[in-house]
Amino acid sequence: MNAEAVNPTSSGPVPPAATGAVAPAPRRKSRPRIDLRRLGRAALLGSTTRSRGLPDAIGHVVEAHRAHHPDADLDPLRRAYVLAESSHRGQMRKSGEPYITHPLAVTLILAELGAETTTLTASLLHDTVEDTEVTLDQVGEQFGAEVRYLVDGVTKLEKVDYGAAAEPETFRKMLLATGNDVRVMSIKLADRLHNMRTLGVMRREKQERIAKVTRDVLIPLAERLGVQALKSELEDLVFAVMHPEEYAHTRELVQENAARADDPLAAVADEVRGVLREADIQAEILIRPRHFVSVHRVSRKRGTLRGADFGRLLVLVQEDADCYAVLGELHTCMTPVVSEFKDFIAVPKFNLYQSLHTAVARAQDGQVVEVLIRTHQMHKVAEAGVVALGNPYAQPSDEHSAGDGERADPTRPGWLSRLLDWQRGAPDADTFWSTLREDLAQDREITVFRPDGGTLGLPDGATCVDAAYAQYGEDAHATIGARVNGRLATMSTVLRDGDTVQLLMGQDPASEPSRQWLEHARTPVARIAIQRRLAAHPEPAPETDEPTRGPAAPAAHPAAPRPAADAPPARTAADVLVDPPGATVRLAGCCTPVPPDEITGFAVRGGVVTVHRAECAVVTRMKSAGRAEVGVRWGESTGCRVTLLAESFGRPHLLADLTEAMAVEGAEIVSATVEPPDHQRVRHSYTVVLPDAARLPALMRAMRDVAGVYDVSRAQPQPTGA
Repeated sequence: MNAEAVNPTSSGPVPPAATGAVAPAPRRKSRPRIDLRRLGRAALLGSTTRSRGLPDAIGHVVEAHRAHHPDADLDPLRRAYVLAESSHRGQMRKSGEPYITHPLAVTLILAELGAETTTLTASLLHDTVEDTEVTLDQVGEQFGAEVRYLVDGVTKLEKVDYGAAAEPETFRKMLLATGNDVRVMSIKLADRLHNMRTLGVMRREKQERIAKVTRDVLIPLAERLGVQALKSELEDLVFAVMHPEEYAHTRELVQENAARADDPLAAVADEVRGVLREADIQAEILIRPRHFVSVHRVSRKRGTLRGADFGRLLVLVQEDADCYAVLGELHTCMTPVVSEFKDFIAVPKFNLYQSLHTAVARAQDGQVVEVLIRTHQMHKVAEAGVVALGNPYAQPSDEHSAGDGERADPTRPGWLSRLLDWQRGAPDADTFWSTLREDLAQDREITVFRPDGGTLGLPDGATCVDAAYAQYGEDAHATIGARVNGRLATMSTVLRDGDTVQLLMGQDPASEPSRQWLEHARTPVARIAIQRRLAAHPEPAPETDEPTRGPAAPAAHPAAPRPAADAPPARTAADVLVDPPGATVRLAGCCTPVPPDEITGFAVRGGVVTVHRAECAVVTRMKSAGRAEVGVRWGESTGCRVTLLAESFGRPHLLADLTEAMAVEGAEIVSATVEPPDHQRVRHSYTVVLPDAARLPALMRAMRDVAGVYDVSRAQPQPTGA
């Protein structure tokens, strides 16, 4: 798209709006490329007139296409136009124009976005099978299987009702066909854009119905496919239909600002040019006006608008490294608003968008100017999304075939890949449709980091459950917990942008997800995977000795194992030697000391010496009170009895694995208690006898190594006095 926009409310050019990649210089000299955003805004402002003629009908498309693809073979376009024009001859649009103006306009939109020849050919023919005598077989014979596939996909989409009354199974099949080739939806979006531009000839009720469907389904799809140029104009057109009074007010604000003599954006643009010129950084500085919906949102957020609120600066450079060089110069030479900085180059958005976002404050009046920094290629993708990716579908090799007649697409955006994955797993069409609508309603995405440096893109409000299924797919059934920013967290924890999430995985491949996870899942991939697993494995009757399902299912208070008849003796006060000898010794209940703990003693009433672990809190209080310590040490006996507290996330077979690990270390369980689960966490206490006290640290390590156990400590009852 052309970076040179003309302000429709003034007689001269203004700094470019930067709505697409910069065209090669020779093409610019011969004829300026058409600016899609300018045409759309001009139509909204009422400054354009319709022409019923078709001068140079295919010429505009060819010229726009050549700007992006200088070496393209234009013969398919010429032949497609001839077939489309002859097939639609005699048909008229409701606006009174010849019908051929519609496929031409749709094709021009796509050509300006940089679509390749096959897409443009299919776009010219996209209504022929639906509205004329031309058949799919004829399209295939004349233009090949690729064009036939695209025309068939668009024809099927024409039959879909996207509204609330849509038949879910039909929509699922149509979207599945679309997902196998994103060019189908690209043509559909351009088709809807042109229809929205000419919506005024329809009844008010139909205008509102079409605008609502566009708002609820097609605009979110455009966002997820990264086609921002189409999305922005569609938003403005829907805004004009759905909220005419607010639209009129916003339009008035835009016109008043365009008539101002002073332009703070232009002043800052000049300042930025000077800064970068001195730093010897080659860059193109453009002014990017906000579209009407964006102006309206800013107005509601900030109240009275100032000049800098009507647009943003766009800095285009050649290399990624130049983006950061520009950022450094701006933050050094101007006053940055640090809170506005976002790096979408290091962490691209889910729809392929990359850019650096920052803001600087004007010294004169404090107005804040937002700045976008990106390469020319990033800008092309930011505006055109999947349309700018070329043709990734040309006869895939065997190793890239997806099977079942589907086409591999290495450049497909992450959201569309996820959509194709979870639509296959949806238990029924109604579930697919409801989850899709919920997903489309999400207008903000967060990025969370994995410990290995990777990232996960999730919708705002996503939880650890969603992160687990985003990272591991159906293997996430075995997730037993998470750490968020280094701290233990439940699976229901809501994640924030920039969080680091470490998922704790169990070892049991037959692990089942908790039904409670459904309440915390925000993404379709998580909900559908959990529902499918639970439906395939109905919950059995609960057992009495171990958990039956998921993190919230361990049985509480299981019967305590009996100690073996030949168990070694429990550690007693008789194993403690006192200086001087002969005193009565008592092990303190507040810290339950056992070998090889470092111990100390204090004399209490009746000549008794209480023995505490050296780090016990009671020891500190005794010392501060001036109590004298008594020398104590462990004797030669090696056996000990100790109570250990284990904290874990619940999972099937946890108790069996834990007690087995304890047995391997030679521990005999005297008693055990498992408390009822609390928010997916379970507390266990075990009183065990060890034949050798020196094995206690190894026992505690072995217990911590059991999947699901995140902490093991010595039981420390509340002290009742020394």
